[in-house]
Amino acid sequence: MLNQIVLVGRLTRNIKINKSDKGKKIATISLAIPRSFKNIDGTYDTDFIDCIAFENIAENTATYCKKGDIVGVKGRVQSRVFEDDNGKREYLIDIVAEKITFLSSKKDEEKGEELDNN
Repeated sequence: MLNQIVLVGRLTRNIKINKSDKGKKIATISLAIPRSFKNIDGTYDTDFIDCIAFENIAENTATYCKKGDIVGVKGRVQSRVFEDDNGKREYLIDIVAEKITFLSSKKDEEKGEELDNN
């Protein structure tokens, strides 16, 4: 059996660290990932996917990455079940980041543009 996911995209916002009820550090990382094919209108759609990172992964990503940076996320899909206020069961799917690789920052891209222009 295999439960593995790999995503590469741009951070859509700066990362904030929160704490769980048990004191664990948690960050929600939102990625914008353009699709590799055009839609019927001839443009590329973008998927926005949230990932959850814990403890050191969350801290390091929040420290070294900011909105617009490109990151790679390797992780797993995890399901949760809970009951809402009416007793109805709700099912959620989470992407849990097990490794985040910092690929490129806006600052790096701006430096590259300056070098290309000279």
